[in-house]
Amino acid sequence: MTSQADNRKSAELGRITTDVPARMDRLPWARWHWLIIIGLGTVWILDGLEVTIVGNLSSVLKSDDGLGLSSADIGLAGAVYVTGSCLGALFFGQLTDRFGRKKLFIVTLVVYLVGTVLTAFSMNLAWYLACRFLTGAGIGGEYAAINSAIDELIPARYRGRIDITINGSYWLGAAGGALLTIPLTDPNVIDAGLGWRLTFALGAFLGLAVLWVRRNVPESPRWLFIHGREDEAERIVRDIEDTIEREDHLTLDPVDETLTIRQRRTISVAEIARTVFTLYPKRTVLCLSLFAGQAFLYNAFFFTYADTLSTFLDVKQTGYYVAAFALSNFVGALALGPLFDKVGRIPMISGTYIASGLLLAVAGFVLGDLTAVTLTIFGMVIFFIASAGASSAYLTASEVFPMETRALCIAFFYAVGTALGGIAGPLLFGRLIDAASESGDITGIAPGYFIGAALMVAAGVVAIFLGVRAEGQSLENIAKPLTAEDA
Repeated sequence: MTSQADNRKSAELGRITTDVPARMDRLPWARWHWLIIIGLGTVWILDGLEVTIVGNLSSVLKSDDGLGLSSADIGLAGAVYVTGSCLGALFFGQLTDRFGRKKLFIVTLVVYLVGTVLTAFSMNLAWYLACRFLTGAGIGGEYAAINSAIDELIPARYRGRIDITINGSYWLGAAGGALLTIPLTDPNVIDAGLGWRLTFALGAFLGLAVLWVRRNVPESPRWLFIHGREDEAERIVRDIEDTIEREDHLTLDPVDETLTIRQRRTISVAEIARTVFTLYPKRTVLCLSLFAGQAFLYNAFFFTYADTLSTFLDVKQTGYYVAAFALSNFVGALALGPLFDKVGRIPMISGTYIASGLLLAVAGFVLGDLTAVTLTIFGMVIFFIASAGASSAYLTASEVFPMETRALCIAFFYAVGTALGGIAGPLLFGRLIDAASESGDITGIAPGYFIGAALMVAAGVVAIFLGVRAEGQSLENIAKPLTAEDA
């Protein structure tokens, strides 16, 4: 009988010694990196646009001009979207590790485009839910493919701030979606039955623009050399180096750090899972805690924020409030992101989680005394801090596991953590709002705030004890590739 070791040995393509990781990490920041950010980072703008559109269209979707939904249906739609994201992340994540980053960040964007266009033609709740599931599947797949590619293409000393900022760009889409819904849901500007459909359809135009930009984004050289395509990896890195030397008028220093790899065309999901959970159990607990906390906080609060304003605080047009809230999230990620490289991962992750959790608990206690403006101000302060923390969950899952498992690990922790927090959150808040609306007492939704606060604080405490000091380190030093000779 052939042993597992024999099977792994027969699957090897050869052994190579490469300096590609060291060459990628020693690059200075250049125009080429901005092109990568634009091409890959815009997925979060799409996600923010999608989630905000649904939240801001809640009153229209509940009317006769919409689909006649209830608050519980709105919460259900949010949960279905997140479910699609979780399953899409798992499905496309393992394909990303197997077939490469570039193929999958193109495929998943197409899935998103199909889903959001079909949503515009919704005729009933069932169609609407099916389209939300498909759209979510595309976005979930994007998370795995894009985070993998970004971290493998960005130099180590910039990786923290860039990853935090790019994930925070979700809120640019959220702000845009909030402002977009203002004229398109105004019956004086456009027919109410048509405006909400156009709002969904317009998201597809941004997706097409992103698809056009991405055609020039290369495959990850790190993925290529492990999968037996070292010549292609060398060509891509050499092209990047030539471009930077030419545009910045400099000569790059040679590197002397190398890595010896046993090349494999494929690595089974079972082998990846067994290795990750055996070698890195503490990192597994860390990532699950971070994802569950931020997923409940955001999906619970933000999916139903506009519904809360309109139901309890008599706000007729929620777009301006949501836009202000969203912009504070982006500014928070932009302002705090560099500190994840300078101050360090552990103090920043734990600090942002604990501080935002405690502030959310305070908001829950004073909820009955807040107006639409003061609730929004509370949200802006809380999520200015929480935005960077939530983004750090994706950064952590992407950088603390071996190269061969990166996309699947992101997908796994996103799916499990989001299933715990992101599906339960919208369902719980939708029911809390329905129940509280009968009495008109906004404090009926405070239990959701307290649960979110507890999960965030708990995740911050876990980060203190299990966090990884990954700032400034090469990905290969943080977690040796499974195929490395001395792994």
